[in-house]
Amino acid sequence: MTGGADTPMARMRKALHRVRTGVRKAGVDYFRGEGSDRLALTLLLLAVPAIACGTIATPDWCAPSALVLPIVAGGLLLRPASLLALYAAAASALIVESAVLGPYTEEDTSARVTPGTILVVAAVGFSGLLIAQFRSRVGVPWRRGGTMLFDLRERIRVQSKLPALPRGWHREMALRPAGGQSFSGDFVVAARTGNGGRTLEVVLTDVSGKGMDAASRALLLSGAFGGLLGSLPPHGFLPAANGYLLRQDWEEGFATSVHLVLDLDSGDFELFSAGHLPALQLSAGTGKWEEKSADGPLLGVYDGAQFDPTKGTLRPGDVLMLFTDGLVETADRDISEGIDHLTGEADRYVASGFQGAAWHLIETVAKDVNDDRALLLICRQ
Repeated sequence: MTGGADTPMARMRKALHRVRTGVRKAGVDYFRGEGSDRLALTLLLLAVPAIACGTIATPDWCAPSALVLPIVAGGLLLRPASLLALYAAAASALIVESAVLGPYTEEDTSARVTPGTILVVAAVGFSGLLIAQFRSRVGVPWRRGGTMLFDLRERIRVQSKLPALPRGWHREMALRPAGGQSFSGDFVVAARTGNGGRTLEVVLTDVSGKGMDAASRALLLSGAFGGLLGSLPPHGFLPAANGYLLRQDWEEGFATSVHLVLDLDSGDFELFSAGHLPALQLSAGTGKWEEKSADGPLLGVYDGAQFDPTKGTLRPGDVLMLFTDGLVETADRDISEGIDHLTGEADRYVASGFQGAAWHLIETVAKDVNDDRALLLICRQ
């Protein structure tokens, strides 16, 4: 019987499979920052004497300061305890190089371990130790830190994606973080709810702070608000969001928010506001912009807040525009002037049905503003 499960060949295949699986898992854990750094430490420790031998053998091609290369790599890859072992090896290599190449003199500084070389290596080593200790504190290895930030940015972007609307409706949204950063304190969550998704609910929120300072709070709130949206009746969303912010007990924990509830069949809408700027509605019949303001305090200020909606209807050709204060408010311009400027520029896109207007409006009205900017357009065609 050659196909038995306990033949020598079968046992050999199982052993090889275990070895391959173990090597693959160790490699994956290492690049995720979860595995041992023993392999990296071993390679770097071997690099130190190799560099020292190169310096002694060919001093014109390999300077003593080349020892900063494994030290920099160690600061990015190793844990603080392992890094100290690498530093001890580098210090020993400097001592050996100094003894073999001869003492430093002012007359002959070529191929010598100078005081400047020692200071450079020590400074780089100190910087690498600080980086390693920071990574150890936050628990984010260098190998996964950039990937984690990329994942967080993409998660916010996915959560801010607007759902597709039925024929006869157009929607678009543009978001620009402060200072050209990847993270913003402004975010949007949206969902189609109601009977068969005939209701569009959109929440535009502006978290206190801007850019990276508000990014962690914006990420947390966008996930929480996305879970609440559609799970509660429209009038219960902002009270629940307000209670959630109060429970976080942040030092700078307030936010403004506007909640749009739009019937995609009739065009009727309700607008709930938590200290947010008014929405703007363009009437196709008159060609004029009208402010739509609702009453409500900031989120996260006090418990038991009430949010009273304002109502309206989007008729064919009408446009509803929601935005954050970074788009219309600057140090040398108040909000009313900013709104006039925004509506004046928006009139240019009436003929084109506001296709691609959100991005262009931000670039035109608030291109160089050092604040987060978000603009949402809902058009009934």
